[in-house]
Amino acid sequence: MTDFKRTEKKKSKRRSSPFRRFLKYMLFIILGLAIIAGGFVGYMIWEISSATESSQQELDRGEKSEFREVVVDPVNDPISVLFLGLDSREDDLSGRTDAMILATFNPDENSIKMINIPRDSYVEIPGRQNMDKINHAHAFGGVNMTLDTVENLLNIPVDYVVSLNFTAFMEIVDTIGGIEVDVEKPISDTDNATYGTIEIDEGLQTLNGEEALTYARMRKQDPRGDLGRGDRQKEIIEAIIRQSANFRTITRFGSLVDSLERNLSMNLSFSNLVSMHSYAGELDNIESLTFDGDNVRMNGVSYYQLNEVSVNEISSIFRDHLEIESMEHYGENSPDNQTQLGSE
Repeated sequence: MTDFKRTEKKKSKRRSSPFRRFLKYMLFIILGLAIIAGGFVGYMIWEISSATESSQQELDRGEKSEFREVVVDPVNDPISVLFLGLDSREDDLSGRTDAMILATFNPDENSIKMINIPRDSYVEIPGRQNMDKINHAHAFGGVNMTLDTVENLLNIPVDYVVSLNFTAFMEIVDTIGGIEVDVEKPISDTDNATYGTIEIDEGLQTLNGEEALTYARMRKQDPRGDLGRGDRQKEIIEAIIRQSANFRTITRFGSLVDSLERNLSMNLSFSNLVSMHSYAGELDNIESLTFDGDNVRMNGVSYYQLNEVSVNEISSIFRDHLEIESMEHYGENSPDNQTQLGSE
């Protein structure tokens, strides 16, 4: 009987060996980290949702474009989004647009089409007597007049708009620790209102916010003009997405959200943003479109004269991508009842 008890006692000690205790402690640690990580992810989701709500902008037209009969659903319907880069700083979302990019998203094809609208495009601005540069629409009537102008130009609905100023762009890049881009040739640019003179060397570079803004905006030194600038802007967007996955970015999440709350506005809800995650894998396959046109001078002012045929062709491409078969049911907004743009 005594030997049996001693054997049981030895077995018990083997079951609670230091190695087994180590495994048990590691299990507790892993579970604890999982709980913490889950809580942190939940916190980030809550922060993004709060920032999105704080950045919401109500439009004069209401929840839908006048070109739509019903409100679109980003999950099931093709939609269009207008991205505006504003020439303003320090919590200011007024002024002229320095960049204007229209993108359409088709969930059935899981495809994206995008066009950069040249800032000097000579267009009709609804509510104004004379044609003018398209980037003046925002200065005259804010987001509402800008939306009306783009819809009038292309005869398509613009469902959503995202406005971002220079301060937000620079702060976001700085918050994520800079972005890495491969600079084709040296760049030197001066803008005393923003950052003075910025010089960027050729080759693989890590750019801070000011340098990234210079890289995105520069066009006079680019022989391809707005087309080259559009390619650089796409490169920057991809670099921001890659850098945002770093742990260093996660630890600075709070300041990033704060910057978005102060320097960004949109009519996309948090649920809208979440529903568009399926397009993330298509960022490298965006079909980029380009307006044909000519640089002209009128009364001493430089404009970009859009080619009428090009405008109509791009309008047709976007209508097809948005699965709009005919514009006739839009009444006063139909092509037959509007002045064709792209000519004086």
